[in-house]
Amino acid sequence: MHRKTCCLTLALVALAPTPVLSAGEPTAEMLAYGCAGCHGTDGSSVGPATPSIAGTDATVFAEAMAAFKRGERASTIMGRIAKGYSDDEIEAMSRFFAAQKLERYPQRTDAARVADGRKLHETYCEQCHHDGGRDPKGAGILAGQWLPYLQIAMDQFLDGQRPYEEKMKTKVDALVKEHGKGALGDVIQYYGSQR
Repeated sequence: MHRKTCCLTLALVALAPTPVLSAGEPTAEMLAYGCAGCHGTDGSSVGPATPSIAGTDATVFAEAMAAFKRGERASTIMGRIAKGYSDDEIEAMSRFFAAQKLERYPQRTDAARVADGRKLHETYCEQCHHDGGRDPKGAGILAGQWLPYLQIAMDQFLDGQRPYEEKMKTKVDALVKEHGKGALGDVIQYYGSQR
């Protein structure tokens, strides 16, 4: 009889409803873990073709993610990744990354091109990319971004793969007309040299 009681008890326990454990909503930091593999811990990238996103203005971040999600911004994988996040999750991540300190890593740059790029920046870019491209408001952080990423982004703008505001297009067109397309590389050298 003891054996039957044991088996019956085990059967009842197995069939009894069990409480569902809920982890709750993921925190912004938990959501950001998914970005670390490409964009670095807390958003400071160590991969030369991947931008750092730490310190990015929350609105700039959210708008970029929305553009990826809608397929309006060229990407390799970000279009697919962005579709996996809800608007609320993107908003939470945007606040998280805006609060992170950007770590800028040294890069090899050409001093003469950096000097030329600084002058071009002051003439054509400073109006929107304040403080040598350090200001995260409105136009995003350019200072200290990886040179390959900056070149890829500029090529996407020029090729029409990535939309940019008319104001920026006017400035870029004027710079190229007056100094040649190679001068854009000088501006990129300048931004990449900033620490």
